[in-house]
Amino acid sequence: MDPRTLADLLSSVAAGELGVDEAAARLADLPFAEVSSDGRLVARIDHHREIRTGYPEAIFCLGKTPQQVKAIARNILEHGGVVLGTRATAAHYQAVAQVAMDARYFEESQILLVDRREERPSVGHVVVASAGTADLGVAEEAAVCAEVMGDKVTRLFDVGVAGIHRLLAVRDVLADANVIIAVAGMEGALPSLIAGLVKVPVVAVPTSVGYGAHFGGVAPLLTMLNSCAPGIGVVNIDNGYGAAALASRINRAAASGPSVTAEGAGSRSDRLRAPDETEGLDRSASLDRAASPVSPEAPEAD
Repeated sequence: MDPRTLADLLSSVAAGELGVDEAAARLADLPFAEVSSDGRLVARIDHHREIRTGYPEAIFCLGKTPQQVKAIARNILEHGGVVLGTRATAAHYQAVAQVAMDARYFEESQILLVDRREERPSVGHVVVASAGTADLGVAEEAAVCAEVMGDKVTRLFDVGVAGIHRLLAVRDVLADANVIIAVAGMEGALPSLIAGLVKVPVVAVPTSVGYGAHFGGVAPLLTMLNSCAPGIGVVNIDNGYGAAALASRINRAAASGPSVTAEGAGSRSDRLRAPDETEGLDRSASLDRAASPVSPEAPEAD
């Protein structure tokens, strides 16, 4: 259940258009509902999550059978209009399509989607940049998920450090973003490069693309964690969904924040003054010493 639906429900009760008992019945599955498949409990769906965090629960399809994903998707659609499944296969999609004819499958990103909103929001600006074409699957997972979460997304693919001029040619796009998701395999240098060019946060995503000593994504993960460029947050290997979730929160906070006027900028710079030389010291101790100076010890008597 999303915040708008909850508000409409409470307004209907307040206006006398809906009885208390019926409203209570609709809210009975908050905060979660139990879902069974093949005669056993397989999931507890968090229908309260969108109210708390702004996004409904997604389905991580890897490790779930098509029938389990189908049962979970059916339950989600009984309470909301969006089903987002990650790491989905064609079999997962075919199962969900039996209960949702409008289901869509994005093969490259392995995304399963049902979106019944009349209008999808498109807030702020998130840039998704990938180093190489081999990183496209993870980059697309991040991009599609961010779009479903309501963010305006620009894709910049194949802009890795082996041809730095390709990235420099789109600096204006990078500068316009509220947050940038940088996806890279091999040595994973792209996030550091981008973070050195922009003023906004960079969400780094290491991928499992690379040769032997790449260790399935560990090499770029360590590169990103050890970056000397400030302003980088790193998610797990191949975790496009996690990158989108983090970037979306940053983007929404930036898009909804107060604009800084000339007057506001002045007051802000005052607040960002340089600390004086005593800042951070234990002032109470200093004041005590100032109030009660320590007298030099009297010389010992002969």
